[in-house]
Amino acid sequence: MLVKATDTTGYDVRASDGILGTISDLLFDDASWTVRWLVVETGNWWADHRVLIPASALGHPDTAARSLAVNLTMAQVKGSPDVDTHRPVSRQFESRAYDYYGFSPYWGTDLYMSGFAYWDGIVPMAPILEVDRREDEIVEMMRQNDDPNLRSVAEISGYHIHASDGEIGHLSDVLIEDSDWSLRYLIVNTSNWWQGKEVLISPRSTQSIRWTEHLIYLGVNRDHIRTSPEYDASRPMTTDFETAMVSHYGPSKPAGAA
Repeated sequence: MLVKATDTTGYDVRASDGILGTISDLLFDDASWTVRWLVVETGNWWADHRVLIPASALGHPDTAARSLAVNLTMAQVKGSPDVDTHRPVSRQFESRAYDYYGFSPYWGTDLYMSGFAYWDGIVPMAPILEVDRREDEIVEMMRQNDDPNLRSVAEISGYHIHASDGEIGHLSDVLIEDSDWSLRYLIVNTSNWWQGKEVLISPRSTQSIRWTEHLIYLGVNRDHIRTSPEYDASRPMTTDFETAMVSHYGPSKPAGAA
């Protein structure tokens, strides 16, 4: 099922023995466009704390109840490694957290969190992304042992989107597939370019991202976007629509393919 990232903000996060708190953000890998961690504000039971829950522990969102079950207990979460969610997450923290929770890290398995999302058995999606960042940003993060691949979904909201021949608007939201927590589509508000319509962009069309400038560059032109399948947020996403999107933006290929 596809869910909007912004719609999940405020969802109750339910452990096996109680409510942990509410979702405040999602951290994703900017190379595979896959969620790695859920940021949870713990609320009254553990005041003034934010914790990270690995995507390996997440169930499927209950959109009617605005809740999400996780395969953990409250005691497990309270005993998890401390993290400062106001700064980038380090690879060392991720390793400690995965060891603590008993899950395999995303970098140690090809079966989960691999960046492949299956569209109802139609076509596998592996967004190919060569992320363009300033060298000093990466050097500084690595000096501090931070992971430069982890990004906040909330952070990228509002980033300006440029096609190969000009700006088309800004990122208003992302659609997430809850079966593997991959970021399936970017929802782009076209502002003054195309009568303010919203369009869906496949992450596979992303060519580069300039994080410090809040810009996302696409490898397709405006006309290609204008002629993409029409998106209507009020209608359910159908298999026919997704098939048309695959056809329009081209088949995916495994990471590293030429």
